[in-house]
Amino acid sequence: MHIIAVGLNYRTAPVEVRERFTFTERDLPEAVRQFKQTKSILEGVIVATCNRTELYAVTDRHHLCGHHLRSFMEQWFGLPRNSFTNHLYMYEDDRAIEHLFRVTSGLDSMVIGETQILGQVRDAFLLAQAQKATGTLFNMLFKQAVTTAKRAHAETSIGEAAVSVSYAAVELGKRIFGQFNGKTVMIVGAGKMSELTAKHLYANGAERVLVVNRTYDRALELADKFNGVAMSLDEARERLHEADVVISSTGSPEYVLNRDVVEREMTRRKSRPLFMIDIAVPRDLDPDIASIPNVFLYDIDDLEGIVESNLEQRRKEAAKIEAMIAAEIEQFHSWYRTLGVVPLIRSLQTKAEAIHEETMDSLMNKLPNLDEHELKVIRKLTKSIVNQMMHDPILRIKEMAGEKRADEAMDMFVKLFALEEPLKDLQRSEKRAAEAAQAEAKAAEPFALPGRTGAGLALVKP
Repeated sequence: MHIIAVGLNYRTAPVEVRERFTFTERDLPEAVRQFKQTKSILEGVIVATCNRTELYAVTDRHHLCGHHLRSFMEQWFGLPRNSFTNHLYMYEDDRAIEHLFRVTSGLDSMVIGETQILGQVRDAFLLAQAQKATGTLFNMLFKQAVTTAKRAHAETSIGEAAVSVSYAAVELGKRIFGQFNGKTVMIVGAGKMSELTAKHLYANGAERVLVVNRTYDRALELADKFNGVAMSLDEARERLHEADVVISSTGSPEYVLNRDVVEREMTRRKSRPLFMIDIAVPRDLDPDIASIPNVFLYDIDDLEGIVESNLEQRRKEAAKIEAMIAAEIEQFHSWYRTLGVVPLIRSLQTKAEAIHEETMDSLMNKLPNLDEHELKVIRKLTKSIVNQMMHDPILRIKEMAGEKRADEAMDMFVKLFALEEPLKDLQRSEKRAAEAAQAEAKAAEPFALPGRTGAGLALVKP
């Protein structure tokens, strides 16, 4: 068995490519079902976000799996593979497992340490599980990845430090005001960065939003998002005293607010603190404003310095999470190695049960006068002897299956208990059951979409 991850993300593909490989919420269940039916795919999960599209698969033929996965993408999206192959990455086995853990923990995100991807991976797994596209391996692996990510965010401070300019502005404001409850925010210019910063301030308790823009309609549009007030720049200069926070980001070649205006308005504010953020390049706010008492002026360099400092802090926390992931991967390996021992134990139990039944049949032939109660007591006692004899060997082989020389231990176990034939019988039985399940699933399909057909394969335990 092999685990494969194939995908493209914000590092490998520009947005004009990524947007061509998106799954709608409505189509995703069908995509998962078709993906599971792709040749050589035993289990499958599709993780689709605005920044990545990734296909995770359990396969029995890893050397052909990449080809089959690309074929699925080619058919589903209706695009020739030569238009996207250069943007794809593919990881196998340990690298695929590590990649999933890093993605789920936010270490592979555009904003390191973000938590939104955790919920997206969890939802992708639950959808695949609902579509019966997961089995033994992914049911364990994805649950472990989600649990590890939750623990990583709970036990480290990776998500605490602001790593965007807009978040950094909020963090700075908290140093001055503590909280933004009841504060008034004035946005000068209606650009995206100003809007994001205002959005974060509003979410942190800011009560009023005043929007200033040369184009009044644009000011009105943005003001409506925050139940705010739109106004002209001249009006803003006269009402500056109403604002506790000013965010400025225009394309003006000159200062939109100078020292004289701010000094006059501070008199009307009775020197209550004024927090000003200049995100524009060239700057909108006269640097001399910073010398006015109780005015706290920051420009884009100040904010980016905070962002870089916080990014460095997140990188240090990320190193702790990397160590957690390494331990979890080893734990998954230990669990995976024990899967190989399951058929051995079942074969031993089946052989022991057969021997026990043969012995009971022989006993009843030799002692035909035993009544039902006596037979029941004898059956129970002899069954207990068999179980006790098997208990220690089964316990030991489970322990040895998690060790490095597990294959040698399992080979010896098979030879010691002469399980060659019982194992073959078990494999034949499982194969027949898998073929029956496959035939039943195929018969239940109402139709096959053009260009999206594939042979379904049942999960075969390692």
